[in-house]
Amino acid sequence: MTSMGKKRRRAVVDQKACVACGCCVKVCPLQAIAVVRGVAARVDGAKCVGCGKCARECPASVIEIREVEA
Repeated sequence: MTSMGKKRRRAVVDQKACVACGCCVKVCPLQAIAVVRGVAARVDGAKCVGCGKCARECPASVIEIREVEA
């Protein structure tokens, strides 16, 4: 019998397509996103609640909200 893990929503950034504009950083209410070394945005999974504000604001459309294991 398999155990079903608890799922939660989280923002996931396509690192190769991110243009590091910082729009997602500005709209995140929990400061869960940071632009690392001016190259790409990274999400802190411990802070992200999957609200979707970053995905809606991203001009490059490279952020998705996904169900991930908690």
